[in-house]
Amino acid sequence: MHTITTTQLSLQTISEIISGKKKLALSEDAKKNISSCREYLDKKMASQKEPIYGINTGFGSLCNVVIPDNELEQLQTNLVMSHACGTGDEVPNEVVKLMLLLKIQALSYGKSGVQLQTVERLVDFFNNELLPVVYQQGSLGASGDLSPLAHMCLPLLGMGEVFYNGKKQAAAAVLKELNFKPIALKSKEGLALLNGTQFMSAYGVWCLLQTKKLNIAADVISAISLDAFDGRIDPFKPHIHSIRPHKGQIQTAANMRKLLEGSEIIKREKEHVQDPYSFRCIPQVHGASKDAIEYVENVFLTEINSVTDNPTVFPEEDEIISGGNFHGQPLALALDFLAIALAELGNISERRTYQLIAGLRGLPPFLVAKPGLNSGFMIPQYTAASIVSQNKQLCSPASVDSIVSSNGQEDHVSMGANAATKCFKVVENLQRILAIELFNAAQAIEFRKPLKSSHAIEHVLADFRKNVPFVDQDIIMYTQMDACVQFLKTTPFSI
Repeated sequence: MHTITTTQLSLQTISEIISGKKKLALSEDAKKNISSCREYLDKKMASQKEPIYGINTGFGSLCNVVIPDNELEQLQTNLVMSHACGTGDEVPNEVVKLMLLLKIQALSYGKSGVQLQTVERLVDFFNNELLPVVYQQGSLGASGDLSPLAHMCLPLLGMGEVFYNGKKQAAAAVLKELNFKPIALKSKEGLALLNGTQFMSAYGVWCLLQTKKLNIAADVISAISLDAFDGRIDPFKPHIHSIRPHKGQIQTAANMRKLLEGSEIIKREKEHVQDPYSFRCIPQVHGASKDAIEYVENVFLTEINSVTDNPTVFPEEDEIISGGNFHGQPLALALDFLAIALAELGNISERRTYQLIAGLRGLPPFLVAKPGLNSGFMIPQYTAASIVSQNKQLCSPASVDSIVSSNGQEDHVSMGANAATKCFKVVENLQRILAIELFNAAQAIEFRKPLKSSHAIEHVLADFRKNVPFVDQDIIMYTQMDACVQFLKTTPFSI
């Protein structure tokens, strides 16, 4: 069980909640915050004659249209229905579950004016694995993620579709099965549910959680490649990095020294005086990505522990402020940066794969006996190159674009949702690129026997060989490559 409080969520906590399939519960403080804010809003509505944006007015460029009191609940229901305009591929269930978690966290601060029962129903959805069907396309990342959050919240009203018990079903039928009555939204609630950055944030959190694994895997796999290529240890010595002390660079060099410690291959005398950049510059390239990832993580830790809907209710100050906390610019820039940083890990990985199959330093061409009769590892490199090229295309930044919307009221948007879905694809691509490098590196290092690599590397290779055999003549490769991807996904790499 994880209790939602006003204390900050960390990526580690989120990982434990999701991987451990923990249930959620609102703390007493969170319940008090939510209820007190709603009570304040109800009293304010009863006493104030002036219109308040989104509470008794229309939305966007319709902000000057005042809505009569007897239509305020219908206003909120209309908002959710009319904004559910998503299209394209469905959002993966693991990302939808993160969206629910992050929306519950944001509403728990008591600045949004929602009913307690609305938040508790979102908790019910999370705890029962009742996951709304959400679509990837439709958000500008400006008034938050209006369209995807509308799809996420339709089932609260008994509308839309959900995944439940392994299949897609009408939300109304599942609510009836679980004896959940549809929520009757009060003033402001629809806007509180739809305004917010939880679509962008959920994708970003998913990417960062995967990145933590891939960051380590990239160093481990590159160390195997370096030893397989008969590379030098000199570029990883600490004093060369102390005079250019970027944090990620220093950390990567230290990782490589630790991974290669005790290797008979790395210790032997070398005929060559230096290695290609894809090996020699691992600390500089991997390190720069590490530093970028750390920056992005800090942005997202701030975001997921923030209130991002609009207008925001401040009972203590007796103010309801219409501002711009829903604007996704911080996330859009960070997601574009993360995609570039991850794509570069893939870019340099493919170059190491290319060097390993080039017939250099005593390795056979394409890492197979009788090249010519056998094509060996020729084409996996083609696949890696194709994926690397796609990543370069996906790294065209979404955040530099903006299209005016809502009759000019929303005249600058972040396009952070597009940055988020692109970054998701880059992460998936990086997994495959690194898996292909591991496939090649494990094959290449076999040709260094009877010399052994380090204990750390030999341990990884022993586990790998339980899943993927040595290739001594041509076989169907895609099944082996898929096994490499699964190994990379399921192995807890460590340094």
